[in-house]
Amino acid sequence: MITRKLGNNGPEVSAMGLGCMGMSFAYGVIPERKEMIALIRKAVESGITFFDTAEIYGPFTNEELVGEALKPFRNKVVIATKFGFNAGAVGGGLNSRPEHIREVVEASLKRLNVECIDLLYQHRVDPNVPIEDVAGTVKDLIQAGKVKYFGLSEAGVNTIRRAHAVQPVSALQSEYSLFWREPEEQILPVLEELGIGFVPFSPLGKGFLTGKIDANTKFEANDFRNSVPRLNPENRQTNMALVSLITEIANQKSATPAQIALAWVMVQKPWIVPIPGTTKVDRLLENAGATNVTLTESDLQQIAVALSKIELVGARYAPANEKMIDR
Repeated sequence: MITRKLGNNGPEVSAMGLGCMGMSFAYGVIPERKEMIALIRKAVESGITFFDTAEIYGPFTNEELVGEALKPFRNKVVIATKFGFNAGAVGGGLNSRPEHIREVVEASLKRLNVECIDLLYQHRVDPNVPIEDVAGTVKDLIQAGKVKYFGLSEAGVNTIRRAHAVQPVSALQSEYSLFWREPEEQILPVLEELGIGFVPFSPLGKGFLTGKIDANTKFEANDFRNSVPRLNPENRQTNMALVSLITEIANQKSATPAQIALAWVMVQKPWIVPIPGTTKVDRLLENAGATNVTLTESDLQQIAVALSKIELVGARYAPANEKMIDR
């Protein structure tokens, strides 16, 4: 697989990474651990070198899973994890106090079974802690050899600039896809200006852009997508117009809808590295195949014209989660 560099001062990674959250958290029944270890190692065999986890996924168990799976490949991969919540849970509330960051890093190092965290994100911006204090704490951890690169997640333009002035930000992780294009308005121009890489999560619209979900799909009771307004049955029915467009393009390119959606994200900028998640090997290989799909200027123009005629409906988060987005 081809590689990309995350911004001016970030690591070089595979052009597509693997989001590991769903292996331990959020999408219903948790798969067997040994199967997920095998899947992560299959990803390495497929050329993927960039893996995303966080203390709140599980909580804690996802970092342990990723650490065990990648131990044989430690010098060949880049592992990203995150801090930012009390008690390793969204329900615990935001906490990016310096002493808490240091505690989380020590715990994450042990769970990941590594001596240094490759990329450390602030999971959500904490309005009660100046971002300069957060960036300064991570800067100290970098100087201490416990962290290599600093990242932010769902941070707004002002926060990005302030943090970057204290400690260079290597990557921003936020949602971005054909299903959610808000970063194009302000975020992408600032990242390009400052030389910061972009790591889109949910590049497949939480599975919606694969074409395997429709208005009649029933999510498991503990699947967080039940709380996503954009994915309620009524809104899904309306939003299927986007899936139809992607499917049409996929048929023209002898690809799958998921591959078109991922290829579209990657073609936007050479410093964008999406991290689709999956718990199935066939989906992993399908997603990886998107790096071989070429979208021409004509294709992109066709998509742009069609998108301009499609109205997508529904918020991307429930109100409680929306409040944690920094703008």
